[in-house]
Amino acid sequence: MSNVKIEVKDLNLYYGNFHALKNINFKAYPNTVSAFIGPSGCGKSTLLRVFNRMNDLIDGVKVFGKTHIDGENIYKKNIDVDELRKRIGMVFQKPNPFPKSIFENVAYGLRVNGISDKHYITEQVEKTLKDAALWDEVKDNLKKSALELSGGQQQRLCIARTLAIKPSIILMDEPASALDPISTAKIEDLIYELKKDYTIVIVTHNMQQAGRVSDYTAFFYLGELVEWNETKVIFTSPTDVKTQNYVTGRFG
Repeated sequence: MSNVKIEVKDLNLYYGNFHALKNINFKAYPNTVSAFIGPSGCGKSTLLRVFNRMNDLIDGVKVFGKTHIDGENIYKKNIDVDELRKRIGMVFQKPNPFPKSIFENVAYGLRVNGISDKHYITEQVEKTLKDAALWDEVKDNLKKSALELSGGQQQRLCIARTLAIKPSIILMDEPASALDPISTAKIEDLIYELKKDYTIVIVTHNMQQAGRVSDYTAFFYLGELVEWNETKVIFTSPTDVKTQNYVTGRFG
């Protein structure tokens, strides 16, 4: 695959004096799922937040190296960070629906972006709820508060809200870690479907999940990206002994 969606070269990130990411090199290709695995605190979520510049919101963060999305350096001086974040959706570990109706949760992003055409908004709410595999469960209750939904439904609603603003990349930070096994399976099925239209990067502690949903896997340890390859290679014949020890459960 020659067309690269995300490319990171020699990236280093510091929180104050703490060297959180060390010489990271990584690529993500269009219409693939990349999983970040590794022990807690090893830099997975920090790298995920590099792609939509969420680390900018933390005091004392310094980023060096290159991060390109669609060939564009997203850390160049005159980049519009709000526009960047529209192109890159983010789904968090804990579902975070707004205290509004199901309909308004999805419509919110459209309204914020200046869309007021009611017919268009209604169409998009239905489309994205269908894309998030939630429509059939909520279509008769769109005025109900999103907070009344189950955890798994809330997470799919948050995914629908993300899709409504038409991103090209979706970042997911442990999107199923707070969910029961049935809801987790629905999210995994959804990720598989969504990669037809999006590039997805997921942080997960669940190695079985990484094995099920991802095309590529990156193993992180102490701020370094130890190994990155096709998922089947990482799980069956990794080249680094640290990766091997982690995926076989010898440490983690």
